[in-house]
Amino acid sequence: MKIIKKVKNLKANGHYALAVVDEGRVYLSGQFSIDPNNGEKKFGTMQDELKQILNNIELILQEAGSCKEKVLKVNIYINDLDKWAIVDSIYSDFFQKHTPARTIATLSKLHFGFKVEVDVIASC
Repeated sequence: MKIIKKVKNLKANGHYALAVVDEGRVYLSGQFSIDPNNGEKKFGTMQDELKQILNNIELILQEAGSCKEKVLKVNIYINDLDKWAIVDSIYSDFFQKHTPARTIATLSKLHFGFKVEVDVIASC
């Protein structure tokens, strides 16, 4: 098992790993919109936050020896169900022809006041 605690300035801010690689799978913890260069929170529109998160996920997957084309399952948590179509559009632009399994859930409040959080499971 390989524990990934930091990629650039992305890191876990509690008692958990950024990602865990085990038996050919990569498990990413929930990701928020964080600038990987300085580690600061990047609040913005749903689109802005989701684009940053997906870019960060790609960085973490690369560190783990994987890539976005090997993502098996995606969980997306949003704070506004009316933004579902926007989320779907950004998501499809990111994954292109690749179509992993996906869940989108609406929560009334996300940590730090972010609009979206995403976690994934990928193969190596």
